[in-house]
Amino acid sequence: MTKTYNLFISHSWSYRSQYDGLIKLLRKNTYFHFRNYSVPKNNPIHDASNDRQLRKAIRSKMQSCSAILVLAGIYSNYSKWIKKEVNLAKIGFSASKPIIAVEYWRSKRTSVPVKNAAQAVVKWNSQSIINALKEVTR
Repeated sequence: MTKTYNLFISHSWSYRSQYDGLIKLLRKNTYFHFRNYSVPKNNPIHDASNDRQLRKAIRSKMQSCSAILVLAGIYSNYSKWIKKEVNLAKIGFSASKPIIAVEYWRSKRTSVPVKNAAQAVVKWNSQSIINALKEVTR
């Protein structure tokens, strides 16, 4: 029986093409199964009227996730919510959620804080991401 990974993908809505590309990259492997618990731009959390409620809603989505994937572009350094999601994964649960930093294949610069918070840093390669997921969720 194939394991299904519950994933939260932390990303910037301004870089939606990278998020969409990562989803395609993961889906192209027919032997890899996952559920996506992230907050895509076309389906935001509409009932959150302030930062506190949004944090609570994101925490609820992360709750059942096996790992957090973070697109580690340099923009991650400047995104308030990526920082909050990384922090939430680290200290928002009784046991921290493993973080995998994914470096986009065209990135010349990546986020050092995201990479420092991660249990694994991988390049834009589906097998590398899957291998890291298997390793950090043992």
